This record gives sequence, structure tokens and C-alpha cells, in this order.
Amino acid sequence: MKKIIITALSIIALISCQSNDKYEDLNRDPKNPTQVDSDFLFNSASKSLFDQMTSTNVNTNIFRMLGQHWTETTYVDEANYDFNTRSITARHWSNIYTNVLLDLATAKINTDEDTSLSEATKKTRNAQIEILSIYAWANLVETFGDIPYSQALNAGKYVLPVYDDAETVYTDLITRLTAAIPDLTDEGFGSADKIYSGNTTNWKKFGNSLLLRMGVRIADAPGMTAVSQTAIKNAVAGGVFTSNADNASLTYASSTPNTNPVWVDLVQSGRSDFIPANTLVDVMNNLNDPRRPFYFDENLGTGVFVGGPYGDNNSFSSYTHVGSSMLDPTNPACLMDYSEVCFYLADAAERSISGTPANAAAFYNAGITASFNYWGAPDVATYLLEPAVNYATATGTWKVKIGTQLWLAMYNRGYEAWTAWRTYDIPGFNLPAVSGDPVPTRYTYPITEQNLNKTNYAAAADAIGGDKQTTKLFWDVN
Repeated sequence: MKKIIITALSIIALISCQSNDKYEDLNRDPKNPTQVDSDFLFNSASKSLFDQMTSTNVNTNIFRMLGQHWTETTYVDEANYDFNTRSITARHWSNIYTNVLLDLATAKINTDEDTSLSEATKKTRNAQIEILSIYAWANLVETFGDIPYSQALNAGKYVLPVYDDAETVYTDLITRLTAAIPDLTDEGFGSADKIYSGNTTNWKKFGNSLLLRMGVRIADAPGMTAVSQTAIKNAVAGGVFTSNADNASLTYASSTPNTNPVWVDLVQSGRSDFIPANTLVDVMNNLNDPRRPFYFDENLGTGVFVGGPYGDNNSFSSYTHVGSSMLDPTNPACLMDYSEVCFYLADAAERSISGTPANAAAFYNAGITASFNYWGAPDVATYLLEPAVNYATATGTWKVKIGTQLWLAMYNRGYEAWTAWRTYDIPGFNLPAVSGDPVPTRYTYPITEQNLNKTNYAAAADAIGGDKQTTKLFWDVN
């Protein structure tokens, strides 16, 4: 089967004729045996996105370490921000472009050509495709900055795609998302949809919650105030998540190949490469956080939690281990949850966009409560009264208060933990023990882009202020 693997985005316009075993079991149109059902492509892209954002394989992503929730034991290059020895940035770039965006784009083409579908179903399916696509595109912008966009996914026409301005791309994504949400009118992909099983109400909430996230993300970006505020207002008016039942989650199976990738990385592989980092554990200890026995194992004794020094050569047996739920092959993965949404609503309230600053405390408390409920942790009422937690008495600006609790709630959501730090500039992150390098604010572009798409790469690097790990992206202004 021919599969076009996007241009020089990862390995230059690689167009290959090959058999791909992930498509082998499909029912194909006998008159068009190479066309893959849109149901399968949508499902495959969804799983690829969840897997990529959830995995802790150091060849795939290192978001749990960028967010300083975890650190390493035997091999510590990644915790010390070595992006290139294992081609980490290239893997993320390629997985998102190829296994998510390209499959979704093909699913849209096949949906449009499927004469057995009603127009309402086609529009709903394309809206579901659009929401996941925008999630993926936004992630690339938030991770790298300027990216190939207008000329991407078209290897036949653009072998060496130009990089588009990140702010322009993000604005267009918000426009696309706003337009897509009203098209959700029936079950769309139905049972092939492993996120919401075709529940239109939940898809609308997911779309609006993503719109809220994107609006908040750019709230401090120069010249983006109007776009940000409009996105936030439209999201809230359209209806965002209202409970953990709305979370954009994928439940994995108990047997391979559909198990949670963290189980694959830690249990099936028999690895002991990761432990909770002192950055996270120390903060939770200082707050007497009741979520600790749910986030972490009590291998050092009941109520004893000791995080490994971030970026150091740590002994696995000497420090606290990750909790048992993380070792469950069926543990659900999440792209977005109610807790996260509550903290964004608190942010919007402080800016007087969604309610007034007086409402921020209620949203903040709801975000913490949603996190406790998700993990099954007790005593949230007591925790909310802790002077260092209570919204009225906790130290720092409103951004630090919201950002800290968002960061704590994003355990098992490494990318959002890292992005909470980038967005709210919360204090307390450590320099890695071996390299001493500053915490990255972006992924650098893949080496393959530097070598194969040299002219466009150089222009993009210059436009964002240099292809460095510490270059601030357009929305990260503080």
C-alpha cells in the first residue's frame, strides 16, 4: 500500500510503496483495494496521538521530565535535556505529522468520498477529525514555534515545505476550531470513536474546552488580546467540561498491542529507569498533599515520600517509586480533563473574561477537587483550607497560585505539566544535577530538517530568535 510520509518534515518527502501491517485487517473496497476506511484511520490516528502524549519512552518524548514530575536513574541524558542523542524532537515531530495529522487528513478525504454516508454524518466526522487535528497542530506550534503548515502533508506538491509563522498558524487554528464545533450534529464515527463513542455532546465540550485552552494560552501574547478573549468567550458560551465524566480519555486494553504505553515502557520492558523527581515530591510534601499515596508508591514506608534529585544518577531502590495505577496496562490516557479546564476558567476570571476575579477562587477550588476526585484522593476540603493552598492566603501572584496547582494536577500529563511551567512561570524548578542546563522552553527542530530542508529551516530558526532550547515562543512572554 502506498503511504506518503510527509515531505522533509522528518525524512524529506519520503514516498514509499510498502505494506503496513496496521492496515492489514481492514475490509477494503474490492474496486479500490488500497483505500483505507476512514473509521480505521480516525481510530488509528486517535490512538497514535494518545500514545505519543502518554508514553514515557525516552526515544519518544521526555515530557514528564521537562515538567520535572519524574527523573531518571541509570541513564540521565534526557533529564539533563539532551534532545538529540536519541533524536527525541524528531520522533515527536514525525509521530505527530505522520501518524496523526496525515492519517486524519486521509480520513477526511475518504469520508468526503464515501457515498454511503449522509451529509450530516460527513460533517460530524469531519468536525471530529478537525478537533483532533487542531489539537495536534496546536501541540506542534506550542512545542517548536514556527512549523510547516500551509505546505505540509502534501509531498507531491511541496517536497521542501516552508515554515509558517507560529502566531499566524495558531490564529488560523482557533478560527478552524470555532467553525468546526457547530458541525457536530450526529454520532459521526460512532463505535469507531474510542474517545466518546460518538457522543456529540461530549465532542462539543471537548472542542470548546480545547478552544478555551488555546485562548488562555495566548492571553499574554502581544497583539493577541482580541483573539484570546473571543476564543475564551465563545468556548464558555458553547459549553466546556463540567465534570470528570467529560474528560477526553482513551481506555487501554489489558493485552498487547493495545495496552497503556507506560505499562509497556515500565512493566513489560522490566525497566526501573524512572522515579518521581524531588521537584514534585518536595512541593507535595510541603503541602501535605493527600494525593501522594495515589501518585506514588509507599515503597519506603507508609507516608514516606522521597523524590530523586532531578537530573542526578539516582539509585532506584533509594527513592519513592511511581504509583501502582501507572503500572496498570488498562490505565486510561487523557488529552484534556475537567481539572485543567477549571484552572483555565480561574485564569479567565482573573482577567475578567469569564466572570470576575472574585470567581477565580471557586474555579481554582473546583480544579483541585476535580483532580482529587480523578485520583480517588480523600480530604480535599482539609487541603483547600491549608494556608499555602487556600486561594486567599497562598503566596505568589494569581498566576503562581493557579499555575502551581495546575502543575500538581497534571501528574501523568507531562506535556501540560511542562506547559504550566512555561505559561505561569511557577517557581521551584531545579537545574539538572549533571548538566546544570536551564529548563527548556521549546523543542529544537529535528536534525533532519537542518540537513534536508536547510533553507526553510534556517529562515524559521532566524524568525523565532534562534533554534535553541531556551528560545521563548510567541505566547510565552514572561
